[in-house]
Amino acid sequence: MIIGLTGKNCAGKTTIAEYLVRKGFVYLSLSDVIRDALTTDSKEFTRENMIDKGNALRAAHGPGYIASKTMEKFQPGKNYVIDSIRNPNEVAELKTLDSFILINVISDDKTRFERMKNRMRPGDPSTFEEFMRYEQLEAGSDNVNAQQMDETCRMAHESIRNNDIIEELYNDIDLLLRRLLKKIKSKRPSWDEYFMNIAKVVASRSNCMKRHVAAVIVKDGRIISTGYNGTPRKTRNCDEGGCPRCNSFAESGTKLEECLCSHGEENAIVQASYHGISIKESVIYTTFSPCLICTKMIINAGIAEVVFNSKYPMSELSIALLTEAGVKVREVRVD
Repeated sequence: MIIGLTGKNCAGKTTIAEYLVRKGFVYLSLSDVIRDALTTDSKEFTRENMIDKGNALRAAHGPGYIASKTMEKFQPGKNYVIDSIRNPNEVAELKTLDSFILINVISDDKTRFERMKNRMRPGDPSTFEEFMRYEQLEAGSDNVNAQQMDETCRMAHESIRNNDIIEELYNDIDLLLRRLLKKIKSKRPSWDEYFMNIAKVVASRSNCMKRHVAAVIVKDGRIISTGYNGTPRKTRNCDEGGCPRCNSFAESGTKLEECLCSHGEENAIVQASYHGISIKESVIYTTFSPCLICTKMIINAGIAEVVFNSKYPMSELSIALLTEAGVKVREVRVD
């Protein structure tokens, strides 16, 4: 879940962000991108400098730049709360994320001014009239790169009112989170995608010079063996010159008698045998459809299903033989 906070000055965005951090959310602020730029320019973090630099960054790199730079910090599997969203293009950038929810934090003008006075930050307006003039400057602009708080707030999915009763504010946040959880579904890979992606990672261990292939054998939803192609154990790796055929880059289908590399499916089956693990009625996930030799091993090992990501050249006979032997064959493309 990625929750964005917008709202006028001192509406209570920081209070909500701090509460969400206590609930395990990671805090990020679009203003940090601006602060980093001011630090590079050796300028102070005054209100005017922040506004001017934010406008300059949007003008130089695009209206959604500050949001996109913040999004670069996201890591999978974490919930985030994003503060300081002040431009509609920043909202548009963040809305490209399926799990993004923008909340408009609302509080009346007099209350917000009192909060601003109490925080005693240098450069803040000292009178209510001055405070409202600043508000008007940030409310909207013909400049697409400037702050446009009114339009940004109108783009919110939800709103929360902060009336200075902290218990009520926290309760409203909790209620909102419960509602949002019902709407947001995490994107989990299917079992086929899960095991095939693991097979692709296993393939990265291959030492073959021609093609990296791997297989994982699954039984009852559990991986029981893995294998990738390469030269036999305790011999020189293919990528160290161990296989004459691969290192000569022989034409496909030729000089197979010179190839010293075992295939991924072959190694997965042999590894199971080496460790005394039964693979009868299992499923083998392989990054390429099996060759004829591996096909015969799959059939005789009692494997019930073959799931492959890409077709191996000259695989028609292998697939036909698997089908004849009653082995289920499926292609599952995972890019």
